[in-house]
Amino acid sequence: MIELFIARKKSRHIQLDFLMFTTFAELVLGLIRLWMVLSATTTGNINLYEEPFISTLVRWFGVSFTVLSYVSILGFWAERVSSENKKNIEDNIRVNELLLEREALITNLLKANKTTATGALSASIAHELNQPLGASNLNIQFLRMKLDKGLLSSDIGKEVLDALEFDNNRAATIVRSLRSLFTEGESRAQEHDLAYLISSVLDIVKPELNARQIQIQLRVEEGLLIEVSSSEIEQVILNLLNNAIQSLASIKASLRTIVIEAYRDGNSVHFSICDNGSGVSTQFRQSLFELLNTTKKSGMGLGLWLCKHIVTRYGGVIWYEDAPGGGAQFHFKLPIAG
Repeated sequence: MIELFIARKKSRHIQLDFLMFTTFAELVLGLIRLWMVLSATTTGNINLYEEPFISTLVRWFGVSFTVLSYVSILGFWAERVSSENKKNIEDNIRVNELLLEREALITNLLKANKTTATGALSASIAHELNQPLGASNLNIQFLRMKLDKGLLSSDIGKEVLDALEFDNNRAATIVRSLRSLFTEGESRAQEHDLAYLISSVLDIVKPELNARQIQIQLRVEEGLLIEVSSSEIEQVILNLLNNAIQSLASIKASLRTIVIEAYRDGNSVHFSICDNGSGVSTQFRQSLFELLNTTKKSGMGLGLWLCKHIVTRYGGVIWYEDAPGGGAQFHFKLPIAG
């Protein structure tokens, strides 16, 4: 009765109410029958077949209420099982609805992903073309100034035209390489010496290095062959080098230095570029290589994302570390050709 009372307080149920009634009736009838038997007989003449009618009637009432108690118990659990089954059916329907909703979301995300990739390609092209177009603009202004002053010689004209042709070819290469990043076709990978690619990039940024009085320390092994598209890896090196140059431009150090290292590391080529600038703050490190994430006041956060995209495209890895003594240090590894 106590257990039934506690269960009834937790959950009101008609079967529990009926079970309390039948259990209470069994208890009362049992006590009545016990009193009747003990008061009307002695220990020597108790005989079930000679039991008085009233006592028999009470006993059968007690048995009937016992049966009713079991019926109420079975009814209670039957309703519980039915309720659980109903809940399971509702849960299954809800799960199916969620699965359908998930499929719809995945479909929408795939559509959105195509749109994002198109936008990223457009923004990437704009970002990467800034340098060759800027260089071309400076050469055009220089050429116009010489023409206005009547100081244009054939040597100067040839030098400027060669520079313009170089920048034009570089812009076309950037467009081709960026387009290949977002297509399913294989890039035109060939064996290239990493030292030569590094030298080509340094030729591009040499005027800016001289203008900002930045010293370059090269520690590059010869014969580091990698099977890549030269324009894409040059783009990676150029982006990392430009980041280092911009980092050094914001400090007032008397000695601005960039250290470029490349060496064989097992079956990989290890490249690193280290500067003594201000480094990368902790809050940006977790998402440093994510699309549209930038630590600069101006910029679209595409450079490092492109670097990671290109390096991983060739089975490599790229990461950031704090430079010893302060500054930033970027590394990437690529498989050795052959």
